[in-house]
Amino acid sequence: MNEDFRALFEKHKDRVYSIALRYSGDPAAAMDIAQDTFLKLMSRMDQYRAEASFEAWLYRIVVNACLDHRRSKRRLQPLVDGFLDLFRASPESALDDMLKDERRQQVQEVVAKLPPDQRMVVILRYTEGLQYEEIAEVLGCSKGTVASRLNRAHKVLERRLQGVRGKTYA
Repeated sequence: MNEDFRALFEKHKDRVYSIALRYSGDPAAAMDIAQDTFLKLMSRMDQYRAEASFEAWLYRIVVNACLDHRRSKRRLQPLVDGFLDLFRASPESALDDMLKDERRQQVQEVVAKLPPDQRMVVILRYTEGLQYEEIAEVLGCSKGTVASRLNRAHKVLERRLQGVRGKTYA
C-alpha cells in the first residue's frame, strides 16, 4: 500500500466503517463493507475526476458497497442512533435508562423496515449530518428526490413511532 493511499485510509476509515455499521447493523458485515469500499477505492483511484469533492465520491462508493452487500445478503438491520436525538430524555434512574434503550430498539426496528433508498437518506442525513445537496451528490439524484425520500421516511417513522415518544410506565 503506498503512503498516499495509506493516508486516505487512515483519514476516512472510521467514517466508512460508521456508515457501513449503521446501514448493516452488524459489525462483521460493516467490516466486510468497509474492506470492500477500500478495495474499490484503491482500484478506482484513477477514475476520480475532481468534478465532485473527494468525500462525496467516497460516500458514493460506500453507499454502493452497502447496497451491494444488502443485495447479496438480503439483511436489513441498520442502526440510526443519531435519529434518536428526537426522543432523548435526561436519564434520572436505571428505569429511565431501560426505557430509553427500549425506545432506541423500537426506533431501530422501524428504521430497519424502511425501503433502502429512504433508509440510506436517513442515515446520511441524521447520522452523517450531510446536507440535502451533499446527499444528492452522493446518491446521484436531485435535491428534490432527497427531500421527497426524507419526507416519506419521516411520515412512515412518525406513523410507526407514535406511541414511542410519549410512552410511560406507571
